[in-house]
Amino acid sequence: MNTVQGTWKNGQVQLDGPTDWPEGCRVLVEPVVPVEKLGLSEDEWPKTPAEIAVWLNWFDSVEPVEITPQEEAEWQAARQKIAFSDGNRLA
Repeated sequence: MNTVQGTWKNGQVQLDGPTDWPEGCRVLVEPVVPVEKLGLSEDEWPKTPAEIAVWLNWFDSVEPVEITPQEEAEWQAARQKIAFSDGNRLA
């Protein structure tokens, strides 16, 4: 049997399309939790030489992050705290 999606509306599930399920079959309904997207999926990466050139130009234009010595010390202290809180050591 195929999986279909739908929407909960006015106390009922409205399926997005028809199904070939037998009448009276049991179903499992659970909400889809939206996932925050971070970065690009593999199919969104540049593929053609022109797309790759555009991406490389953008990448080369990114300025490095500069932090103060105090910010560096705070970051390192936070890393140590996290790394040792679960018994692991930083590499």
